[in-house]
Amino acid sequence: MTSSTTARYLATIDRLRADALPAQRGSGCRVADLRVSEEFWEADAVRVREAEEEFEAELRALVQVLSLRWGAPEVLHLTGYLERSAIGEPVPPPLDVLCGYVPELCVWRADGRWVALGVGQAGRELPFQLVVAIAEDPDLGAATP
Repeated sequence: MTSSTTARYLATIDRLRADALPAQRGSGCRVADLRVSEEFWEADAVRVREAEEEFEAELRALVQVLSLRWGAPEVLHLTGYLERSAIGEPVPPPLDVLCGYVPELCVWRADGRWVALGVGQAGRELPFQLVVAIAEDPDLGAATP
């Protein structure tokens, strides 16, 4: 990841943190793509693996930069939230959206906001997404699977 790419990602994260969050079922949050790959309908396994490694490397680099700002992130595994969603139990936003394609998030609590980063793919043929989620500091403890 180049320094200009990092700077662009950080500017997007900072802008989202500063913006007013929409009310969404009682908890204001926003999910945004920082980067989206191409689709993989006819791609070979090598190309898919290379793209996944590239996205994971970008995530690690961004986590390092944000850790300098806010300290080490909490790692939040979303499998339990996906299971709860699948059986119709409530899942708090933005985890209700993210658990369908992001397996884990790196989470910080900064200036009264919850900031999370992750890489996901909704299906084998679909694009990889480097996502950021910004929310009012949700009470995930009560909803943790």
